[in-house]
Amino acid sequence: MPGRPTPQHLGPALRPRLRAAALGTVLTTLLAPALSACGGDSAAAGGSATLKWASSYFPAHWDPVVSGSGAQFRELALVYASLTKTDEKGDAVPDLAKSWQYNAKGDEITFHLRPGLKFSDGEPVNAAAVKAAVERAKSQKNSALFGDLTSVRSVDAKGLDAVVHLTQVDYQIPQLFGERVLQIASPKAAKSPDKLDRNPVGAGPFTVTQIVPGTKAVLKKNPDYWDAKNIHIDNVELTSAPDASTVVSGLQTGVYNFADIAPSQAKAAKKAGLDVFVQPGFNASNISLNVNKAPFDDDRVVDAVRYAINRQEFVDKLTFGYGETTDQPFPKGYVAYDPESADTYPYDPAKSRKLLADAGHKSGDIKLNLVIPAEDPQAEIVQSQLAKVGITVTIKIDKNWATPFFAKNLTFSLYGTTGRDSALQTLTAHFGPNGPLNLSSPYEPAGFEAAVAKVRRTPLDSPDYAKVLQAATRAGLASKALVFTYSQPNLIAKSRSVSALPKNPAHIDWTGVTIGGN
Repeated sequence: MPGRPTPQHLGPALRPRLRAAALGTVLTTLLAPALSACGGDSAAAGGSATLKWASSYFPAHWDPVVSGSGAQFRELALVYASLTKTDEKGDAVPDLAKSWQYNAKGDEITFHLRPGLKFSDGEPVNAAAVKAAVERAKSQKNSALFGDLTSVRSVDAKGLDAVVHLTQVDYQIPQLFGERVLQIASPKAAKSPDKLDRNPVGAGPFTVTQIVPGTKAVLKKNPDYWDAKNIHIDNVELTSAPDASTVVSGLQTGVYNFADIAPSQAKAAKKAGLDVFVQPGFNASNISLNVNKAPFDDDRVVDAVRYAINRQEFVDKLTFGYGETTDQPFPKGYVAYDPESADTYPYDPAKSRKLLADAGHKSGDIKLNLVIPAEDPQAEIVQSQLAKVGITVTIKIDKNWATPFFAKNLTFSLYGTTGRDSALQTLTAHFGPNGPLNLSSPYEPAGFEAAVAKVRRTPLDSPDYAKVLQAATRAGLASKALVFTYSQPNLIAKSRSVSALPKNPAHIDWTGVTIGGN
């Protein structure tokens, strides 16, 4: 099983101040236009350009193998680079690897790394480093990534060429090996994973000079980063975001110039003259059921829960106009979204009560503990909606929630996903037998494995790709283990001294970003 993740790893639905702040249509891009330089963060007057970021996902772990591809990957990407990254279309483009190519069969891919690169400890960035990163992700005891790398059999290191041998034909690898899954650490530093977890060593745009665990990290520009000429920020002060109600005042007074904010604070941020924008993403919240445990080992009870959920209530009460109902892990309009699966289980409490009666349950018979890591209004909505159909829910706060979840010991919980660069990885994470988001492991819906294999065999530029991918989504949504509720992109506020950011879905790309005329 993956090592102990944290609420930060587990995505926005698990972060209380963002949960009440869940946001809306994830591909609607409202990024602010480029702004003229101004403000006190400028390097123009002889100072340095400093990004002061109040992060709602401050890393609990700085080892990318432990942090996995959870919500804090954006913060870790300050330090670590990957073989590929994502452009504004969501496609894989070169990062540490300048190019890649598959063999004719599609079961081997060679990544050609850029020459002359090194990690911040002086170690070379080469194919041996890629090999070490993959092997560590697959074998380290507390790795949260091994389930994402099932297609990888082995890696041969040939100088700057990393030859990845696959267990099957899989054209998803360039998407998969982006900054969400394979952030590459110095092999020398990674020989002691515990030390790496406290002192990260990567080949990304910045290097860490100080970390106060759980509170603050100070970073400086990495002159050896392959694209350093397009990084115009000299220093970064990353701090764990305070209470949502104080973030706007911190932005106004210059304590921060960039912050994740709750939707409840968006109106105040706009009124204060700050830039507020929605970063496109792939976030979705769900209710997780364990079909290996009663009462969810009865399909009628599972369906009763599906029909008992009023998704619109989550949007109305939690998102301040930024949210959207969803019954899939993908937003409408995204290539993996399956229109045929839309509204399969509409809100129908009468049908829910009948299903429970057919299963032999009277009102009040079913009593469930809903285990969550902290107080969460989302849980209260679930409690109220299930009470209306005769299911009693007791909310249990367990700060060690992540461990039993990934050990698959819970019967019932809430979850949120930030999505993945590879749509197929999103599907296998939710519905696959080893999926970290599948509370019912090793259960998977019938036909899902075959549908996934067909996606892997389909090149990303094939005219059939969308149809094949949507069929896999449809197969996954037959799962009895998840009930999706609402979706939310990432809401960010910044000082006008910080220029506009590239519109890469779910990623924060600092390429070309300036601060105060820098």
